[in-house]
Amino acid sequence: MTLPNVITLARLMSVPLGVWLLLQGSFIAGFWVILAAGLSDAVDGFLARRLGMLSRLGAVLDSIADKTLVVGIFLTLGYQGYVETWLVILVVFRDLLIVGGAVILRLVTGDLDVRPTRLSKVNTAAQIVLAVLVVAQLAFALQLTAYLTPLTWLVATTTILSGATYLVAWGRRLNETETARAGRL
Repeated sequence: MTLPNVITLARLMSVPLGVWLLLQGSFIAGFWVILAAGLSDAVDGFLARRLGMLSRLGAVLDSIADKTLVVGIFLTLGYQGYVETWLVILVVFRDLLIVGGAVILRLVTGDLDVRPTRLSKVNTAAQIVLAVLVVAQLAFALQLTAYLTPLTWLVATTTILSGATYLVAWGRRLNETETARAGRL
């Protein structure tokens, strides 16, 4: 168990606490939990690369922690009416699409490549920043609408484009696999 993996597991384990705090209306505490979880996403990856501790387990755990954090927080904020329902649906659908696509890819090709694209990293970062700012507005009575509206559209755009990028990449991999199998027959 490497330090980056411990940080990733801490992020994963913080999600239920963050969701519970938001549901309880404890926005200040929820802000700090979500902010720490969001920052840990950058820290664990940086440390894994810097310390030469990149691993397949770490990549899978990081992906699970990211999706759990984003989906958990967006569902909660959407349920409470603080994030637009259409955006919650878009964010959750993209992550379900990615998980489902990964399962199909694994079943068909026998391989699972969990490396996120650059666009996916930008998308996850934008989603986390949006969630943190929404909770900051609630926690500290800030007026952040001028930032939240364009950030909402950025998250929507990167969510759609990132999901499409995965579909195209997986379509190519599945096509290559099927072509290779047909060539062996």
